Amino acid sequence: MSYIKAGTDTSGEDIKLFYTDQGTGNPVVLIHGWPLSHEMWDYQLAELPKHNIRVIAYDRRGFGKSSQTWDGYDYDTLADDLKAVLDTLNLNNVTLVGFSMGGGEVARYMSRHGGARVAKVAFVSAVTPYLLKTDDNPDGVDKDTFDTMVENIDKDRADFLQTFSKQFYGVSMISHPVSQAHLDGDFARAYVASHRATVACARSFSETDFRSDLTQIHVPVLVIHGDADKTVPIESSGELTANALPNAQYLVYDGAPHGLFVTEKDRLNDDLLTFIGEGTLVTNSSAATAY
Repeated sequence: MSYIKAGTDTSGEDIKLFYTDQGTGNPVVLIHGWPLSHEMWDYQLAELPKHNIRVIAYDRRGFGKSSQTWDGYDYDTLADDLKAVLDTLNLNNVTLVGFSMGGGEVARYMSRHGGARVAKVAFVSAVTPYLLKTDDNPDGVDKDTFDTMVENIDKDRADFLQTFSKQFYGVSMISHPVSQAHLDGDFARAYVASHRATVACARSFSETDFRSDLTQIHVPVLVIHGDADKTVPIESSGELTANALPNAQYLVYDGAPHGLFVTEKDRLNDDLLTFIGEGTLVTNSSAATAY
């Protein structure tokens, strides 16, 4: 297995980030969402390398096969971990693709590290620019929502993860966009994360303000969000991110839930390939709405 060193913990032990590296060509780095691991990108890892693209995906600290540290779940540290990936692998002309919580890492990396090595960025169902409802962010989500999430994780993390996964993909009594087998797989991926990382990252993605970070992005940007996302509502995230980046390409996936990397996998792969390859997107009305 392949690991990258991302500093040391308080005991002096190396912090190791697991990664996979497939294909050849200009590099794309996929940054996973909460509470999953790099394995959420299964359908992208199976397709993108077929198109002369080098695809790297890694596990955030505390998740998947990476070190389960006690600290370091703030976005400054997570952006530094991303820098360690890019620097250690000596990647250049990179396209960063951040899903959900991973969108925050993209935004913070671009401001904290000046966008070094990066040519393009994509925000997919991302938590940017600021999820928390405050006086100066009235379209955000009430803090009580996130407090309840943490309370439920602390009460019974396994039950929370299984319930959360259904909302993640828009599963209901009459709608089954993913199979029970896929939900079971996601539970296995999420449950190997540490309890500490799961809670600390929930606080980080819900309470971190990325509005100033977005002003430091000066490369081509793609924003993709589903308008049926009940996990990271488009009104509190995708729309505001697109507004903050007026030159970004903004694609709204009609009827798509949060986990569109599975439910809309072919559409997402096509849009990512076009963006990575050309920097422009041409879509039709049946695939997405562009603003």
